[in-house]
Amino acid sequence: MEAYEKEALMELNAWKRKLAKNPSMVKDWTKSFQSKMNGYVPDKVHVTIGNAIRQMIDTTMNTSEYVQKKEPLQHMSLEQRDEALQKAIVSYRRTASLEGAGTGAGGILLGMSDFPMLLAIKMRFLFTTAQIYGYDPKHVDERLFVLNVFQMAFSSRKTQRETLARMEQWQTFIDEFGEELTIDQAIDWVTFQLEYRDFIDVPKTLQLIPGFGLFVGATINYQLLIQLGEAAQYCYRIRWFQDQLKQ
Repeated sequence: MEAYEKEALMELNAWKRKLAKNPSMVKDWTKSFQSKMNGYVPDKVHVTIGNAIRQMIDTTMNTSEYVQKKEPLQHMSLEQRDEALQKAIVSYRRTASLEGAGTGAGGILLGMSDFPMLLAIKMRFLFTTAQIYGYDPKHVDERLFVLNVFQMAFSSRKTQRETLARMEQWQTFIDEFGEELTIDQAIDWVTFQLEYRDFIDVPKTLQLIPGFGLFVGATINYQLLIQLGEAAQYCYRIRWFQDQLKQ
């Protein structure tokens, strides 16, 4: 194992230990409050919202011209892939920040459009990340991994731990579904949308305030892409080291 890979593995293990720790009291209280409020919402509403998010993600996954034209990068070291990812993070967080500033400046009506637009930017970034690390997001199992990376970035600590456990046994998890694997079989869309919505609920509400929303939109979107980039790097490092053990 090269020196860079050893350092990367140490960073990955430190990140895993961080996930094993309990969240702060403030985050724990906030999640409990949001969960309580969600309990007052009829299940039918949660299912409807979950389906809407599923459809938005499905549209992003199937209409991205970028994904259709690009091929997974091959014959690169982990260091080279990490460097390529950092460049992608810089590019996508700039795009997300500009998009957030533009929609945030428009108040409530324009601010509402930020949700699907930012979601599309995030999914395209994750497709790019998959390709950087040598995986083809045209395949169902790789699209499923992309969604798990997304869930890792924008979920409660409990769900993050469950997602990490799934990723560490990824091939076993995929094999359980056999040859007829579909995204809907392996993703609980209601939980997916609840976790994501709870995670971004407060900052995105502030973005709807005219004038003030411009600054909030740019800043929040910028930070969300940084957080997604960090989760993506560690998740694909898990895959990288798993593949190294197979060789």
